Amino acid sequence: MFDNICKFIAETYSTDIATWLLGEAIQLTQVQPQELALEPIRADSLILLEAEGLLLHLEFQTKADRQIPFRMLDYWVRATRRFPDKNIHQVVIYLKETSADVVYQNKFEGSRTSHEFEVIRLWEQSADKFLENVGMLPFAILVSDRNKESLLQEIAQKIDQIPELNTRKTIAAATYVLAGLVLNKNIIKQILRRDIMRESVTYQEILQEGRQEGRQEGRQEGMKNALTIIILKQLTRKFGTLPPKLHSRIIRSHVPRLENLAEAVLDFEGLADLEAWLNKK
Repeated sequence: MFDNICKFIAETYSTDIATWLLGEAIQLTQVQPQELALEPIRADSLILLEAEGLLLHLEFQTKADRQIPFRMLDYWVRATRRFPDKNIHQVVIYLKETSADVVYQNKFEGSRTSHEFEVIRLWEQSADKFLENVGMLPFAILVSDRNKESLLQEIAQKIDQIPELNTRKTIAAATYVLAGLVLNKNIIKQILRRDIMRESVTYQEILQEGRQEGRQEGRQEGMKNALTIIILKQLTRKFGTLPPKLHSRIIRSHVPRLENLAEAVLDFEGLADLEAWLNKK
């Protein structure tokens, strides 16, 4: 649900996002992730916005993810191939406070490869700039070290001042969802008007999308677990206990690759065959 909310805000209020991240009120338009041929990497949190000569790549994260540096490199390579004439600006935005070291990492470093990207930890940002623009109000509750209840009350006052009713409903609904990362639901309900959120078509659509994605992810996760168990049992029966490195690579594989591996296992004559197969792109 948080991914859906962040995507919606970034795409609907892209000028406000550009003002915050780029320092200019640039009009940005959405780029479909499919244009980068992202399979098999998950693109559920990927946001691409473009203007003349610019591609803005945003990743909103609620949790620390050690794969982020590599993903940013991978997306940069794909984006550069697809849009060679554009300057690619990449930003990872962490929503919820954590002390994990990866949220301070703004670079991928390999043996001969280095790639940098921008990292923003919302809890270190000042609330003032987020209270100035309508599209940034939902994120305001996640910034600064101010008392969250009083901050939400200030945000609610700003929302009440939005003249256009549908916009007011939409921003209230988005704020309600993101506030759930830092505040108790009962407190949020006391401060924000629930009737506005119930009437928000956008909120209801986002909720429905979140439910559908949750069910889909549940099915995918169940399939992945089942395939992984079957493959590991097959390999263990044929070759005994697997080396930790190979075991780990199988567990990290995505469903399409696991499906292919389940068939390939039948032809393996030794662990060298497995390792060679895993090394194939």
